[in-house]
Amino acid sequence: MASITEHEPHGMHQTKKATASGWIGSVLEYYDFFIYATAASLIFPQLFFPSENPKVAIVASLATYGVGYVARPIGAFVLGHWGDTHGRKYVLLLCMFLMGISTMAVGLLPTYSQVGMLAPVLLVILRLIQGFAVAGEISGASSMILEHAPFGRRGFFASFTLQGVQAGQILAAAVFLPLAHYLPKEDFNTWGWRIPFLLSFVVIIAGWYIRREVAETPAFAEEGEQREVPKAPVIQAITQSWRDMLRVVCMALMNVIPVVTTIFGAAYAVQAGYGVGFDKDVYLWIPVLGNCVAVVVIPFVGNLSDKIGRRPPIIVGALGSGLLSFAYLYAISIHNVPLAIAMSLLMWGVVYQGYNAVFPSFYPELFPTRTRVSAMAISQNLGTLVTAMLPAIFASVAPPGSTDIPLMVGSITLAVTVVAALAAWSARETYRVHLNDLGEPNAVPVQKQEYDRLWAESVARMKNAA
Repeated sequence: MASITEHEPHGMHQTKKATASGWIGSVLEYYDFFIYATAASLIFPQLFFPSENPKVAIVASLATYGVGYVARPIGAFVLGHWGDTHGRKYVLLLCMFLMGISTMAVGLLPTYSQVGMLAPVLLVILRLIQGFAVAGEISGASSMILEHAPFGRRGFFASFTLQGVQAGQILAAAVFLPLAHYLPKEDFNTWGWRIPFLLSFVVIIAGWYIRREVAETPAFAEEGEQREVPKAPVIQAITQSWRDMLRVVCMALMNVIPVVTTIFGAAYAVQAGYGVGFDKDVYLWIPVLGNCVAVVVIPFVGNLSDKIGRRPPIIVGALGSGLLSFAYLYAISIHNVPLAIAMSLLMWGVVYQGYNAVFPSFYPELFPTRTRVSAMAISQNLGTLVTAMLPAIFASVAPPGSTDIPLMVGSITLAVTVVAALAAWSARETYRVHLNDLGEPNAVPVQKQEYDRLWAESVARMKNAA
């Protein structure tokens, strides 16, 4: 009968400390990333892209949001290589410093009225740095938590990476709420919007303090002891795991759901060109409430994936949230704030979490330790790069004045989620495969009865250690 440590790396597993580090780091880093997203929808069209035509200003501002994703594949190659050759801990610290400094700089930028075209140029450069930095966060944090987690609980603990991301989005929107509500419009447009960006100084200090305390993972340490750390993990990942990398690219297209909810949905609801007329401070509550629900749902779905597998929640989450996008956009189109909030809670806060809570364990489980960060970072960021272009595409095919906007944008959204669901369906199941055997196409999963016993042992050990 297999023991709980068979085919698992030996050494000290700092499960709780690694999980806390991944959670808090993701909160801080994605706070930075999404305050830009919020500003790009609500305020940047007027500040950095003034135009007589509101369509031009909206499309240009949303395009700069997408520019951050253009830099992600480059960051994935560089930071993925660093994470697989120097360790998970150090790549996460590097990501934190790059993100914090570039976000603070956005808060110091002059506007178009002050320096002309230099303003959007500088904005794009800083967004590129943001995208480069964030490329290594999810793959590094997910890999660190996964490799510290006990067998049978990887889905549960890895899900806290994305719970941190959702909490960061709550914080990003919540910081804007009192500013947008209480400040006079002129003050908010002049200096109030800068405050959330300047607060990123906290990221640099808190991130360094938290992440320096976590030890390198036992799995990576064993790779080093056995001299199996690859010199070129990117090349090895592509040559040996390209099929699974392609699957992750397609599954990562699920980023279309938060794009529709927080980026295009925000512009559709509040920009004068669309004529819907939601107040900015009222609309900001939609992503806040949706993410509040997600924070509660994510660990339950992560735990569920440890019992029934990774693929079922992803497939259900993909198809369900794609269908609900029609209802969400329709609610905005008929000026119904309560219905828009309800649809956001259901689509994004609940159903989408079938995917969102599970991919932090499923993606890294598809790859071996020696190339895990590189393979996940590159493939995930290539997929999100595609979806990052969607806000500008949505605004182009459904510009202000268009009819049937919910039908046009919803149809594109559903088509993308179907692709993601098919990719998940084609992948092999991983939740009952031991850590040292992950990434091996012919790895034999632990029998269900034995797995349930090992899962129970892991739960009991974590309770006794509490």
